[in-house]
Amino acid sequence: MSLGNIALFQAMGAKMDFLSTRQAVLAQNIANSDTPEYRPRDLRDVDFGAVLKDVTGSNKVRMAQTTAGHIAPGGEINDPRSRKARITYEVAPGDNAVIVEEQMVKASQTTMDYNLMTNLVRKNVGLIQTALGRQQ
Repeated sequence: MSLGNIALFQAMGAKMDFLSTRQAVLAQNIANSDTPEYRPRDLRDVDFGAVLKDVTGSNKVRMAQTTAGHIAPGGEINDPRSRKARITYEVAPGDNAVIVEEQMVKASQTTMDYNLMTNLVRKNVGLIQTALGRQQ
């Protein structure tokens, strides 16, 4: 196994650890939704693009156009998740700033991201097993 593969698994593991910790923080926010003067917390986003750059030498993974008939790789995808998150929080009458619906959306997104990382790890392990001639 090349060092690049090991670094890729380390990066995926780091992302999964981040998502697991974030899920715990969001669960704490939801649990304290009735606590007076409680302010929701969240983890600062980690620049996983920098981690990817360390692993692959580029912070973007692009499709290759190997034949003239292929569709050329486009620009950035307009992903609503990439927009800057809302910074201000509404404050409830009890001086509580937790919006349960907002925390649930964040928790759901975190779960989907974690599941994506789990599937990526599973697929990479499967590719390595196939390369070694082992059946899954």
